[in-house]
Amino acid sequence: MKILVILAHPSLADSRVNRRLASEMEQQENVTVHRLYDVYPDEQINVAAEQQLLEAHDRIILQFPFYWYSSPPLLKKWLDAVLTHGWAYGNQGDKLHGKDLLIAISTGGPEKAYAPGGYNQYTLPELLRPFQATSNLIGTHYLTPFSVNGVYQATDEQLDQSAKAYVAYALDPETSPRFKAGK
Repeated sequence: MKILVILAHPSLADSRVNRRLASEMEQQENVTVHRLYDVYPDEQINVAAEQQLLEAHDRIILQFPFYWYSSPPLLKKWLDAVLTHGWAYGNQGDKLHGKDLLIAISTGGPEKAYAPGGYNQYTLPELLRPFQATSNLIGTHYLTPFSVNGVYQATDEQLDQSAKAYVAYALDPETSPRFKAGK
């Protein structure tokens, strides 16, 4: 299984958690970590190159810090540019059908903040619903998201444990879809 990590962090050098997660993934065989903000500092996305990269992998991971209940702006721009009609969805748009899609996020708030009645009022799966809908549209298997919560208070040891858990989960071929595309 070939894995592509689309890493979208606007200031990765300042990130303890996403930098650590990416570093752990880069040490694995058959894993490509694609740093969007490094590749596209001018935000001029090479759609054909990105589509070829996606086609060459079996599992696609979107890794980013979760803030303002969404992804960093370059990832949204990338999704809009790359997942085109006739390629990713619509008439003959089947290039990603059957691939896995995993969302890997970090949050500043603790896990309990993402619950009914918690600080954010909603669960992470509820807040990530647009990514699930995208997965359904493009025919990928939407895997249960991976999250590292409460990163502002996390110790280095906790981050190391999270990075190892991330790799184990992301590389496990038995990681099953939470929802099948189209259902």
